[in-house]
Amino acid sequence: MKIATAAYPLDVLGSWADYAAKLGTWVAEAAAQGADLAVFPEYGAMELATLRGPEVAGDLERSLHAVSEVMGDVADLHADLAARHGLHILGASAPVLDPAIGPRPVNRAILYTPTGARAHQDKQIMTRFEREDWHVAPGGPLRIFDTALGKIGILICYDSEFPLLGRALAEAELLLVPSCTEALTGYWRVRIGAMARALEAQCVSVMASTVGNAAWSPAVETNTGMGGIFGPPDTGFPATGVLAQGTLDTPGWTLGEVDLARVAHVRADGVVLNRRHWDDQAGRDGAAKVTRLR
Repeated sequence: MKIATAAYPLDVLGSWADYAAKLGTWVAEAAAQGADLAVFPEYGAMELATLRGPEVAGDLERSLHAVSEVMGDVADLHADLAARHGLHILGASAPVLDPAIGPRPVNRAILYTPTGARAHQDKQIMTRFEREDWHVAPGGPLRIFDTALGKIGILICYDSEFPLLGRALAEAELLLVPSCTEALTGYWRVRIGAMARALEAQCVSVMASTVGNAAWSPAVETNTGMGGIFGPPDTGFPATGVLAQGTLDTPGWTLGEVDLARVAHVRADGVVLNRRHWDDQAGRDGAAKVTRLR
């Protein structure tokens, strides 16, 4: 399959038609390049707050609600584009108020298929900004999506930095990592996490990023990143583990070819078998004995 992963800039939108045209252009470009899956980043939907004007977009709390209120229409637009162009889409994540979970918004990404199916994944662990300033809440449980492309798991940004979350998705062949990182340090934390999870689970991880400045928002005002597709540095994969990567802070798609037969092979007969040997840690992962050498 061919995967397109985005380095996505956030724009001030004059109307819903502007957003629909922007998203339609991005998806059409991915499809024209042969993509079977297009991955958008974390909080890429925050640009929708600008539809309510600068005062709302510039207010942390009001912007959460403004975006959540239009996510039904956003979902219908993505579903239409996935069907029209015949590809799977992971939509940019957004704050969503879900009464079934609690009074605070969750950070939610929705996966769309060309057949009209859709399902969501919520972020599990909040960054300091999300929990201390923005008060975004952890959402529903981790899921594995069994699709025509293979088994897909999603770890939203910071979630990719936690090995046990990756292990919970060890049956997934593709691990999607939509991210939104302010600084180069944040980008590399998430990238290292995405690559580590690919190593541990012997799978392919796909990282998408927001890029550029959005001075109108106190939440996503500065963005650093690029698209990347990673695998385990083992049989059938590049020695670096990097299948494809974009150019830092340059908007556009990064595309890469992914063969899940290589995932199956490396899991069965790789030079190392990290995924199979995970449980060998049991009994050896307790508190380490301190040996004094002074």
